[in-house]
Amino acid sequence: MKRFLLLGVCLLPLALAQQKKVVVVGLSEREIEELRRAAPELRIVPGVPPRAHAVTAVTPDSPEAVAERQRLLEEVADADGFIGGPTREVIQTGKRLKWVQVLSAGVEPYLYPELVSSDIVLTNARIVASPGIADHAFAMLLALTRKLTYFISIREQEIWERKPYDLLELEGKTALVIGAGGIGSQVARRAKGFGMRVIGVDPKEFPPNPLFDKMVYPDRLDAVLPEADAIFVCAPHTPETENMLGPAQFERMKKGAFFIAVSRGKLYRMEALLQALDSRRLAGAGLDVTEPEPLPKGHPLWRFDNVVITPHIATQCDGEMTRKLELLKENVARFARGEPLRHVVDKAKGY
Repeated sequence: MKRFLLLGVCLLPLALAQQKKVVVVGLSEREIEELRRAAPELRIVPGVPPRAHAVTAVTPDSPEAVAERQRLLEEVADADGFIGGPTREVIQTGKRLKWVQVLSAGVEPYLYPELVSSDIVLTNARIVASPGIADHAFAMLLALTRKLTYFISIREQEIWERKPYDLLELEGKTALVIGAGGIGSQVARRAKGFGMRVIGVDPKEFPPNPLFDKMVYPDRLDAVLPEADAIFVCAPHTPETENMLGPAQFERMKKGAFFIAVSRGKLYRMEALLQALDSRRLAGAGLDVTEPEPLPKGHPLWRFDNVVITPHIATQCDGEMTRKLELLKENVARFARGEPLRHVVDKAKGY
């Protein structure tokens, strides 16, 4: 019996060495346990102590933060996979990394040269927040077309006054959706539900899709902008999309159109948007993303009463974490079996 116990003790390090290891940050202990149950073949370990709401509430230079950073790097050094938001140091330290799963749809903060040029497979969490973001985009549009911003502002005055308010309906109007991926497809679905004609703009070749009446490549953006009653910015931030909506594009927008941005603020030129609002070319704007972020006090955008501004919170919705966890569980199981992963990012393109 002692021989068998001794043999087991001797073989344990070898078994652990052969077992794939995945380091996780940004998830609670309960969520990490769900990942372990989904892929018992993996050794899934927290890179830092899990927090109740997956938020690290320590200052970067505090002793606790320094200790956590050191622990994370030690765990990553022999890891095969990483789930969370990797720092450049994590990528440099993780010499054995084969897979990095980020918890967001956008990957631009993580496209370090060491990651882009490596064989590491990068996956993201696109689509999981898309329904909530699309709801948010339409909430902004409806707040403007039905003038809810005005009625909410006078509520405390207890004013009940029936008169013509020039309220608009969406039926028969045209929505231009820039970026026909996860967010854009959900926006298109809602636009169709409101009886709108939908034009999509995307660099990918898409098969016929009942959600879109027409699809064009980005080089045709200027041609379709004048058709749009509502422009939805849903594309990811890449070198190709940065500032894709500048003065020339805002000049081509239909007078009285609405501009809704829910992906990244760097896709449009702020000064061009301000000019379009000042000149009343645009009837209004809904912005969950701006450049800069946070939008500082005193910024001219705050003075427009036909602009709805939210602090980059469109991703927040009750179904997001459930969908995200299902994606993570599927990907850890696929990683354990050596199968193709879901939501693989083209690191060269950035999406």
